[in-house]
Amino acid sequence: MKKIFFLGLAIVLFTACQTKDKRYTQQSPEIETVKKAIKSYNDKTYDKSIYADSAKTFFNSNSKDNYMSSDETIAYHKANDENYSSRGFTSNDPEYEMVVTDDGDTWVNCWLEWKATMAANGKEITIPIHLTYKFVDGKITRQVGYWDSSEVVLELLAIESAQKVSDSIAE
Repeated sequence: MKKIFFLGLAIVLFTACQTKDKRYTQQSPEIETVKKAIKSYNDKTYDKSIYADSAKTFFNSNSKDNYMSSDETIAYHKANDENYSSRGFTSNDPEYEMVVTDDGDTWVNCWLEWKATMAANGKEITIPIHLTYKFVDGKITRQVGYWDSSEVVLELLAIESAQKVSDSIAE
């Protein structure tokens, strides 16, 4: 009877000590992949190898139909790059976390600071940005980004307006 009791106790202790998969962490291969994506953006190299072929990017949109493919996302960044003499994510307190949802989906969230200098007038703009990435089989399948773009938009409108005034004076 003692042997059965101790065997049962050993099984209970062994089962209780089993390590479970982490549902939340700040260190993972997926986080390193996101850091690689951030570096690729900063370096303007736009590495597509970390994205699944069917990856979808949603920037400042919650519409399921308003997304960009990887190629469209790169074209979006390249077009916007023309507005800046410099731009990129800073190293000022970035935060990264990986979570595994109840459904088993793997997401990496990051909170970053983005800083740019306008090419037309040298004005510096700093914006906090939240990005989140869904992973399947080690590849990014969905990228979602949210930020307040109003300061950039207002500055671009002011630059355009000043150019129109300058053009009308020159005529």
